[in-house]
Amino acid sequence: MKNLILLFSLFLAPAFAYKEGQKTKQNFSSSNNTSHKRLKRDWIWNQMHIKEEIDTPLPHHVGKIMSSVRNNNAKYILEGEYANIIFKVEEDSGDVYAFERLDREKKAEYELTALIIDRRNNQSLEPPSKFIIKVYDINDNVPVFVQKVFNGSVPEMSPVGTSVTKVTAVDADDPTVTGHATVTYQVIKGDEYFTVDDSGVIFTTRADLDRENQSTYEIIVKAKDAPGSSGDSSTATVIITLTDINDNFPVFKHPSFHFKVPENVSVGGEVGRVKVEDVDEPQHRNTKYSFVRGDYRDTFEIVANPFTNEGIIRPKKPLDFEKVAEYRFDIEATDPTVDLRYFKSGGSRSISTVTIEVTDVDEPPVFTKLPYDFKVRENDPEKRTLGSVWAHDPDTAKRKIRFSRRKASPNGDFIRISDTGIIQIPKPLDREFSASYNITVAAQEVLEDGHLSDRESHAQVHVIVTDVNDNAPELVYLEEPRVCENAAPGKVIARISATDKDEVSPRGFFKYSLATEDSNFSLIENYDNTANITVKYGQFNRELAKIHYLPVIISDNGDPDLSSTNTLVISVCKCNEKGNFTFCEQKQNGVNIQVPVAIIICIFTIIMIVLLMLLLRKRHKKDLSGLGRNVAEIHEQLVTYDEEGGGEMDTTSYDVSVLNSVRKNGIKPEAVPSLYAQIQKPAGNITSGAGEMEIMIEVKKDEADNDRDLLPYDTLHIYGYEGAESIAESLSSLESGSSDSDIDYDFLNDWGPRFKMLAELYGSEPNEDFVY
Repeated sequence: MKNLILLFSLFLAPAFAYKEGQKTKQNFSSSNNTSHKRLKRDWIWNQMHIKEEIDTPLPHHVGKIMSSVRNNNAKYILEGEYANIIFKVEEDSGDVYAFERLDREKKAEYELTALIIDRRNNQSLEPPSKFIIKVYDINDNVPVFVQKVFNGSVPEMSPVGTSVTKVTAVDADDPTVTGHATVTYQVIKGDEYFTVDDSGVIFTTRADLDRENQSTYEIIVKAKDAPGSSGDSSTATVIITLTDINDNFPVFKHPSFHFKVPENVSVGGEVGRVKVEDVDEPQHRNTKYSFVRGDYRDTFEIVANPFTNEGIIRPKKPLDFEKVAEYRFDIEATDPTVDLRYFKSGGSRSISTVTIEVTDVDEPPVFTKLPYDFKVRENDPEKRTLGSVWAHDPDTAKRKIRFSRRKASPNGDFIRISDTGIIQIPKPLDREFSASYNITVAAQEVLEDGHLSDRESHAQVHVIVTDVNDNAPELVYLEEPRVCENAAPGKVIARISATDKDEVSPRGFFKYSLATEDSNFSLIENYDNTANITVKYGQFNRELAKIHYLPVIISDNGDPDLSSTNTLVISVCKCNEKGNFTFCEQKQNGVNIQVPVAIIICIFTIIMIVLLMLLLRKRHKKDLSGLGRNVAEIHEQLVTYDEEGGGEMDTTSYDVSVLNSVRKNGIKPEAVPSLYAQIQKPAGNITSGAGEMEIMIEVKKDEADNDRDLLPYDTLHIYGYEGAESIAESLSSLESGSSDSDIDYDFLNDWGPRFKMLAELYGSEPNEDFVY
């Protein structure tokens, strides 16, 4: 048994796996020591491997799997991802074959599972075992660049050996196999300027690479396997850009420049531009311009434009055609930042000649002095002329000049100027109104036709008004002074100060004094333009005087010395034990403005009310007089109604005084047939009823006039006539005839309380006095 196993082992592989060998040795030992035990079975194979891309016909033999099981019905089976697809096993012998050509760069090893089963019942005779098939590499791949085009840059004029950029190529073969994945590089185009080392770094081979001659280089680099191999190679393009350095000086484009400029060009304005050519890039163009020959450095300046590198010529002072008509000078252009290590021959500076021609223009007049300052004493009645302004025509025509005033501050006719430029004051100036007066004077040329030129120039005229002591100082009323009636002597009750409209005198402060010493107050100077009012004797008597008027004299120490008398109003107040004011009188320093305004408003309101009442009364009389003249007007003021209302006691619904006035004028109401025939009023003397009502009205008027407790403007409602359209006709006693009527009116007592008064009137004797 042992001899058979050894023969198979020598045939299949040079060595067994360590683990499986140990198990086999244990089995051998066990069989020798215990012959009665069952022999343990085991898998037997070598480590399988196969080369990639084998060019012999398929299938390719990989190896052999074998088990120690001795069974005629045993069958080998492979399982796994690539089992029975790429790899298959011969069932009886265990030989493993590959049915596809393998590529290590796609997959370097395959893991499979070996099984041995009984054909009859498909039962496993051994536990499954995994094994690996490794694919051996062959040098079958060309190095490939990671990108087709590489970019690099290097400063121009760089020394030999300066690094530019790095290229990279990758070989897909096994790097563990010597020579399979080693890449070498070679410049096959542009090798006269650049080279490359084995790591892919590109270097310069020349030190005279000039960007101004050639700014970009395109080289080709080849990558291949280890030296000596004859495999294929790949290439990549490398674009190398030379970056600029400041190694060139600017050069004028023209040997001379000519400009024309009007003489009225403003200071700092542009006269012209000189142009230079600098082959370096803009960031390395730092041209500086300067004068070489010519005495006009104080007249012009040349400033470089940072964007265009041009030289801008500007005047530093006004140009005058009448003085200098042409300027000529030489300028140079250079660049102080040029790197002299890479300086090229040709000169470090460029020189050009500049000619500036000044043209004549019609200029406005020019004042000989700016500004004009004058001084005048205030309130000086004799000073009328302050001086004059003067301007001339700078052109060759030398026209006459006319002056006029444009602006004034303060606004007003305080300062005048004549056509010839004389400054005058029409009236004395007051410094207290304004300490200075400013006017703007315009000068214009008089043309040949007598008209004024539209070009004018201006000058400022300042008039300073010097002060004259013509105002007395005045007392400053900060707060109303008060004093306790029991104030002690020396008590300070107020601190006064003064103000003066004039300038403060340099000789000293204000002087304060009392106009009279006959008072209970004294004044003490503080020598700081203030003074203290103090109590002299103390113990004021409010019964004698609650307010004291203290005249204070203030002098200003001016020249001449002016003073004023100011009255200080001091209230005597009641105070508590702590000296705090408890009660003070209200001082009447004058009539408040609100008081007369209120009085005027009240008077105006009363007058308007009286006029309105008179107007309404006059209109009422006019309406009453119109009722007696026209019956149609009466009907326009009557309200037609078909209901009786409240009877005799209802005195609030209608005012029938108009009807009474109609009856007295003899106008009778229109007769309307009655719809109710229960009561027939006999025709009688109308004046009888009217007399009784007049007596009642007079009695009531006397009572109202003599009763002072009643309010005025009583209204007396009288129903003298019911109206022509009433269904019950008139119920008034004015039409009921005399008391001698045969009709008995006692039935009115049965009509209720509303007709009680009417029943009493018609049920009484005519000679009785009726009191309502």
